[in-house]
Amino acid sequence: MKSELANKFQDPSRGVYFIGTTPPKSSLEEPMLMEVSTKLMNRLNHIEFDGLIVYDIQDESSRTNKPRPFPFMETHDPRAWSNRLSQLARKPVITYKSVSARSEHEFIKWLDESWNTFGIRDLVLVGSPSSEGNIQLPLSKAYNCLKSQTQEFNLGGVTIAERHAKKGDEHERLLKKSADGCEFFISQAVYNPQATIDLISRYARECREQNSKPKRIILTFTPCGSEKTLDFMEWLGISVPDATRHRILDAKDPLAESIKICRNALEQIIEATLDLDVPLGLNIESLTNRKGEIDASIRLFKLLKATLDLKLAEHSLEV
Repeated sequence: MKSELANKFQDPSRGVYFIGTTPPKSSLEEPMLMEVSTKLMNRLNHIEFDGLIVYDIQDESSRTNKPRPFPFMETHDPRAWSNRLSQLARKPVITYKSVSARSEHEFIKWLDESWNTFGIRDLVLVGSPSSEGNIQLPLSKAYNCLKSQTQEFNLGGVTIAERHAKKGDEHERLLKKSADGCEFFISQAVYNPQATIDLISRYARECREQNSKPKRIILTFTPCGSEKTLDFMEWLGISVPDATRHRILDAKDPLAESIKICRNALEQIIEATLDLDVPLGLNIESLTNRKGEIDASIRLFKLLKATLDLKLAEHSLEV
């Protein structure tokens, strides 16, 4: 059976909406795994979403010399967590896979297991966090491996607006990944809307010049309620302007303030890019396991989904 998300992604008149989550730490056993998944499902009971996104958490210490604000912990296999959530939520799940640490043979075996054992249909491949270290399988070779297989994964890629702000070539990466089979892209968390606007605008222009149809870009947003969460965001490479950082930390309610900031960022992006015909979507995540930030992510999801739905409806009436 093919991906049911693939058809939704093809309809530019509608948004697509996801909740991002991470697999539990590997030390948790079945009773706790059931408890964690049940709590997540209870939070999602009252929202309308198209699916979930499960990340493949890696130790990214090679990417930066700064200490990690939260300790890295091994997690359960993302595929097993995706399979569990898909069955509980009865929704599709996009599963991330970091490819650099496996050989080509191991990766091909991983693909076969993912399709046949875990029922994975929607996949995002991620390369090494840095060019240093032992990279057994570069992302480009992983894409080639995938092309040689018979499984028809709905393939997506990662896009980083901050990289575009520094190098000015992220739109070229999107086009190259599209040629490699990517049908959608998921952004890093947005706290610098101008960087995202610049990327989408440049990507749309390049697509027009090449007479190609832009792929859908799913924008990630996350609430932030503390200085430590802010430090973690910046450690991950998320661009947070100084004024935004101070606005959050100086607020009486930092979480509520971060939600306002995220809504404003989305509105700026929509206003600047909606006429460029790049289909958008949303992915809302909590970067920590703090209850306040997890609950805030659900509030943020409702607010941003309503915002994008309204803007898309108004735009369809105009055209």
